[in-house]
Amino acid sequence: MTAREALHRIVDELPEGDLPAVQRVLEALQATADPVLRTLLSAPADDEPDDDDFDQGLSEARRQARAGQQMSNAEAKRELGLD
Repeated sequence: MTAREALHRIVDELPEGDLPAVQRVLEALQATADPVLRTLLSAPADDEPDDDDFDQGLSEARRQARAGQQMSNAEAKRELGLD
């Protein structure tokens, strides 16, 4: 008897009330069979600071925008040599 056949036999013999739990376990095993998904699920939490203004650049840009000192797209392209 193969492992698959043995599993089918075990599932067939389980009480109806246990089937939802078994289904959740098998679905979890199926999901983690994908190596990419398994890696994503087991990746450590992001420990970088959640701070989009670590160098005060964002605060300065907002101050300049409030003061009407923003640069147009055309000016930015010229300054970066993209025009």
